[in-house]
Amino acid sequence: MARYFDIHPDNPQPRTIGQVAESIRDGALVVYPTDSCFALGCRLGSRDGIDRIRAIRHLDDRHHFTLVCRDFAQLGQFVHVDKDVFRAIKASTPGSYTFILPATREVPRKLLHPKKKTVGVRIPDHVVAQALLNELGEPILSSTLLLPGEEEPMTQGWEIKERLDHVVDAVVDSGDCGTEPTTVIDFSAGEPEIVRKGAGDTSRFE
Repeated sequence: MARYFDIHPDNPQPRTIGQVAESIRDGALVVYPTDSCFALGCRLGSRDGIDRIRAIRHLDDRHHFTLVCRDFAQLGQFVHVDKDVFRAIKASTPGSYTFILPATREVPRKLLHPKKKTVGVRIPDHVVAQALLNELGEPILSSTLLLPGEEEPMTQGWEIKERLDHVVDAVVDSGDCGTEPTTVIDFSAGEPEIVRKGAGDTSRFE
């Protein structure tokens, strides 16, 4: 049965944030809110977490997982970013964007696209997500909580708790989330390629 954490959207309770972070460190798979929609998340090196996310979402090995990072300095530890790409991403973060970039050796091989050796990264503009990232001190390995056969993510924590009670370890609820996932921009070839139009404005990349 999943634990349920009710967190204030503007002033997250430090004790509760600490409990969620500790559960992630201990290997938990959690559902947590972001500035686009709810996400599934686990610790970066958790093979069990990766396998469970793949099973819940029916993902194959070509799916780009996302490393949700606290800030640009942390993001830079896990992906290679040249000067032009740096400026473009810096101007769009924090925000509802996921950027696909070549991964550094800090990223476990199991997370990489099998051919491109790339990974998704993003910096959320969300108070609770940022509080959790700050407490955790490392990125959260994440994937949008979009269940197989459904066109939109679930928006309410209690509903997620009911439906996923036996396949996740915790649900973090700070109020309703949106239904639009992030905009995905692939910079792996140097020039921006819009892979998915979502919550982030694509005009600067077109």
